[in-house]
Amino acid sequence: MQIDQVSDLLKDVAERLVLPRFTQVCSGEPTAFSPSMMAAIADREAEVEISQRLRAADPAALVIGEQAVFADPQILDELPSADHVWVVDPVDGTRNFSKGIPDFAVMVAELRHGQTVRSWIWQPVHELLYVAELGSGVSCNGSALRAVASPRTVPLGATYLAMPGEDAATVELIRSWGSCGVDYPNLVTGELDFLCYRSLFPWDHLPGGLMVTEMNGRIAANTGQDYRPGVIARWLLAASSAELWDQAQHSLFADLVR
Repeated sequence: MQIDQVSDLLKDVAERLVLPRFTQVCSGEPTAFSPSMMAAIADREAEVEISQRLRAADPAALVIGEQAVFADPQILDELPSADHVWVVDPVDGTRNFSKGIPDFAVMVAELRHGQTVRSWIWQPVHELLYVAELGSGVSCNGSALRAVASPRTVPLGATYLAMPGEDAATVELIRSWGSCGVDYPNLVTGELDFLCYRSLFPWDHLPGGLMVTEMNGRIAANTGQDYRPGVIARWLLAASSAELWDQAQHSLFADLVR
């Protein structure tokens, strides 16, 4: 599928299956489903349709969706070595969705032989589309993004949950937005210098991870192993430059890797 075809697919599914549920959550009107159930329904319906349409367009490709993996974890075993894979995160940030917070996204990554070659992040409420292609950079709503040096003397990072010892760190930490589909765009556009995560699920990090490396940043486990499918670690760290990655890693994880 061409880049625009995948972009249109994500927008179409979000418009028909995701946003109507979100509007219902935001309305506060009584329904047969709780807000968290509304988020789950949107998540499931969007994954089914995106996956079906990707399979129809690329019958030889493996399609891995977040919900499908939870039902059958063995699907992930093929991800590092398969010739061609689509990885789908239908609604990233379902907790935000269920609270009526617009910080959620629909994400897809395409891999060839274990390497991410293209990725998409569509934020339907904010109407922001981020697209990355290996060797060709990152765009937002069709305009190329350019890497810029951080203006901060103290690196600023974000993490979803508090980290042990963060108060004594030589970097500054804030809480993240609760969606990798919002966190990573904020990193590549310069709102942050780094991101830190405890989970390494591929649907969360492959789309944004390609964007980080295409913007001359680095994404790796806290031990220093570059992130790719199959990597196992306690923490994941993404930064807008190799130097900032080193600073954050030394400040936050030095004691863990000695």
